[in-house]
Amino acid sequence: MRTTARFAGIGYLGLAVFGLLGFLVIRPQLHGGDPGLLQALIALELLIVISQAAAAVGFFALFLNDRPVAGFAVAAFGMANAVVILGSAGLLTAALLVSGDESLAAGGDTAATVTLLVKLSSVAWKVGGVFFGLWLIPMGWFALSTRRFPRVLGILLVIGGVGYVIAAILATAVPQAPAIVGDLATLPATAGELWMVGYLLSRGIRPTVV
Repeated sequence: MRTTARFAGIGYLGLAVFGLLGFLVIRPQLHGGDPGLLQALIALELLIVISQAAAAVGFFALFLNDRPVAGFAVAAFGMANAVVILGSAGLLTAALLVSGDESLAAGGDTAATVTLLVKLSSVAWKVGGVFFGLWLIPMGWFALSTRRFPRVLGILLVIGGVGYVIAAILATAVPQAPAIVGDLATLPATAGELWMVGYLLSRGIRPTVV
């Protein structure tokens, strides 16, 4: 089980690192169709997809014996989020193609078409936040119901998962809501995720409690 836990931890670490670089570092700089930035972001998003898929498989294997429903839920929501990010990478790839071939631009307006595709990619991330929140909730429930992870970690994951769902709804359905509300709602998730990654890599998983 420790090997499985570390496999999940490595996948989750990759998700965190590539997500940080892509979403928080590269994407804010992507104001136009800069080919270099688009290529970097596409590569990072594909690495995010691979990492999340690996983490989802790892958690499924880790949770299956004790809580198969939680294992299936984490894997299903994790894979769903990976598919959404894959769609985002596809939109960015289309933007890269348009930036290099004006004949592909709608109405011949290359800049507007690239901007639209990049914007749609950002929208995919916003709506995908629902799935990212949902994958944290059964992860937290597993920790709380089996005691194979610290109880406080489970609480953080559940609260953080709900927070991510709320933040995604606000970002898409109520765009006029202050951004700080969504940021605060996801803080418990950030703490819980970093803790989970560290725990999986350093401790693995606690023995079954009899």
